[in-house]
Parts: sequence; C-alpha cells; structure tokens
Amino acid sequence: MRRISIVSLLLLVMFTSCKKYLDINQTPNNPLNVPASTILPTATVAVAFANSNDLNRATSAIVQHIAGVANQTAAYDVYNLDGSFDNQWNFEIYNGAVNNLQILIDQNSANNPAYSGIAKLQLAYIISVAADIWGDVPYSQAGQGLKYEQPRFDKVQDIYQGNSGLNITSLFDLVKSGLADLTKTSTLKPGTDDIVYKGDLTKWTRMGNTLLLKLAIQLTNVNPTLAKSTISSVLTANTYINANNLDFEVPFGPSVGNQNAIYTFNTLNRPGDQMLSSRFLALERSLNDTVRLAKLFTKPNNVFTSYDNGSTAAAPTNANRSKYNTFFTGATGEAPIRLLTNAQVNFILAEAALVLGTTGDANAYYQAGIRAHMSKIGMTTAEIDNYFNTNPSVVTLSGTNDDKLKQIITQKYISLVGNGIEAFNDYRRTGYPVLALPLNAAGDNPNVIPTRLPYTPAELARNPNAPNPRPKTDVKLWWAK
Repeated sequence: MRRISIVSLLLLVMFTSCKKYLDINQTPNNPLNVPASTILPTATVAVAFANSNDLNRATSAIVQHIAGVANQTAAYDVYNLDGSFDNQWNFEIYNGAVNNLQILIDQNSANNPAYSGIAKLQLAYIISVAADIWGDVPYSQAGQGLKYEQPRFDKVQDIYQGNSGLNITSLFDLVKSGLADLTKTSTLKPGTDDIVYKGDLTKWTRMGNTLLLKLAIQLTNVNPTLAKSTISSVLTANTYINANNLDFEVPFGPSVGNQNAIYTFNTLNRPGDQMLSSRFLALERSLNDTVRLAKLFTKPNNVFTSYDNGSTAAAPTNANRSKYNTFFTGATGEAPIRLLTNAQVNFILAEAALVLGTTGDANAYYQAGIRAHMSKIGMTTAEIDNYFNTNPSVVTLSGTNDDKLKQIITQKYISLVGNGIEAFNDYRRTGYPVLALPLNAAGDNPNVIPTRLPYTPAELARNPNAPNPRPKTDVKLWWAK
C-alpha cells in the first residue's frame, strides 16, 4: 500500500497550495502541475488529519467523550477556546485539503473526471466540517489562489442550500456533481493512489450517497422537506454504505511520519493531556455497556480510571489512566481515521424514519446501528447477542418520539467516540445526549455548552470579510436546535 508521510504531506501541501500565491519564476501561462496521482492521497490524508487532530480533541472534550487533564485539552474542556485553531483553519482545512482538492477539480474535470469526482465528494465533506464547526466560512471563493486572496464568508444556509445570486453551489449539488463525474469516461483513473477504495468508483459512489445522508440529517430542524427528499432518493437508489467493509476510512501506517493524529498526540507528543471522561464512563455503566467500553478505552489493571470534565483535582498516574484503545490508535499508529460508517448510516436512517417519516423501521435501523458499531470495534457475535438479550430496554426503542430520538442519538454518540466533530453536530442539532456543564467552566459564556468554535485569530486579522466582532461561542448555528 502506498503511504504518504505527514512530512511529505506538509511539503506537498505547501508546494501545491502556495505556488498559486507565489509562482516564483513561473508565469501564469506556464504553471507547474503536480500529477493527480500525487495530489489525491495528499488531499485525502489532509481531510482525515483535519478531522482527527485538534478539532477532534476540542469537540471530544466538549461532548465529554474525554476529559482534559493538561495543556490545550484541559483548556478546551472548560471552554477556553479563543485564540486556538489557526493551524487547523489555515493549514489543515484550507491549505491542506481545500486548495489541493480544488486543484484536482480544476485540472481533471475535462479529461479525468474520476479524479475530479472523488475530489468534489471530499471537498463537500471538508467544507461541511468547517461550516458545522464555525458557521459562515469561505466556500465558493475558497481555493482560488490570487483570484480571491480574501475570500468571502458564505452563510451556512447558502453553503448547504445554495444561492444562485451569489454563485454558491449547494453542498448537495456539489456531491451530485461529483457522483456524475464518477460515471463519465476518464482518461486516467485512480488506482493505488486512491488510498481509501483503491480506485473502486462504485465504492466512492456509495460514499457520496452516504455523504448526502449526513448532510440531509443536519437540516432536520430548518429544512425537513429537503432532508426528507434527499434521504428518500438515496434509499430508493439503494447505493450507500451498508456494510462495515465499505466505510469511508482513511488508512495510516505504523512508521514515524505515517501514524494517525490520534496516536501521535496521545501516545507520542502529549500522553498526559487527556483521558476517559467520568461522565462517559457513568453513561456506559448505566447502559451495562462496559464490554464495548473496553474496546474504546483502555482498562489498566482491569479497572476503568476516568477524570471529571473541568476538574482541578490531581489526575491519576499516567499508567493507570483509561485512554483511547487500539481501535483508534492501532498498536503503533496504524489505525484508520473513520469518517463515514455503516453504523452512522443506520442511526441516520433510524432518526429519519422516526422524525421525517422516511421508509424503513426506525427500531430495525437503530438495532442495526448498534450491532454494526459493536462488530466494527471487535466484539464477537456472542458478546453482541448477549448484550441484546440482557438489555432489551436499551436496544429497543420505546416511549414518545422524543424518548426514541434520545435513544438513537445516545447510541450514535457512543459510536462516534473518536469523531468528536460529528458527535458535537448531533448534540447541537438534537440536544442529546443530555450533557451537564463541566466543573469550573469558563470561556465566552460559562453557563452554556458551546454551540460553535470561535473564529481563528489569524483569519480575523487577515481577512476583512471575516465576521468582526466574531460571534461568541453561545451563538447557535443556523441548523441548530
């Protein structure tokens, strides 16, 4: 399998993105192009890295999968968020992913639409990440080099729904354009340079349709008509991620420079900064779900040892702390970063059937989601069956529709450990799971769990189109409950 080291990624990202801005000794009519087969894995790694690095740590602390013990994660845990995420905005999302994906689209749409199609799907994914975290963000003018040195901040509703007057393509239409590209004749097609699906465009089609499900469920509060029609169309086509081996996950490697961001931070760089949240541990115990929990977090000396969010008490010794288990890190950093999964799909479809009235049985999808996640993390069929047999009230939807929604989102929340961004989205959309403020909360408003992350200092300073003053972290996003 072809591997791209993080160091190589950084160099290539700098080369491919900054050349648009500098073009030293290059004329605009004679650009130096990088092959699509080089840019594609670089951009894909950038998407996964952005999802699993600092933005994941902050959102995982906010939703209380983990608790911060020291340094940045401890600050995130109590909502001291201002002044952070410059690298994530500038380097990981925009210079790392968006610029390179736009290059792939611009250079390959005409002759190599297999590449541009994959790029459009990943661009829609990473722009949705940015818009869901910050709100209004550069989208329609992003990745255009000198054409838009200070790109416009598009409104979240325009990013999702489009705005023809402002020449903004909706994320839904961007995905559909990518799916259409995948069906066209392509001079060059990806192979091993496609580190996710090895050039299998039918699997990319499933990824794209699954992305439509993710985007649609985000709009249940603000545009249920679009949400329902989109999900219904995907169900009718019946080409989406429906098995664990089809998950959209980005592989990493065990060698230095190739390891995933979760391993690098938690094992190599900052092993003392975060651990299992006492609140998540309490939830899992209340659900009799500690067999699964042991697949998610370590259990030193056969004991789960957690820490309360926002606590200032002395933390347990590092060796005794429950931390992310090898499902997220691998033995030496080789675990993939999982972005869209079969379990996630089933929970989306369960919610859609319950709330929007799409086809299918909500309870069947709900149970399939639990089983898919338990299987994915390595529980045996016997362990899964035993859990279902001994916890019928947990695995069966009951009560009012709101009671059922709480069950669905709570189980989805458990399945999203390691993807704090997506769990943060669901919490703000639905109010579930029920979270309490951390101890010693601070930040913009210590009485409110953040509803967004603050814009980054560098972008506020350099781009006059950025909202100024920035919205406080208690200002809800357009699609939030």
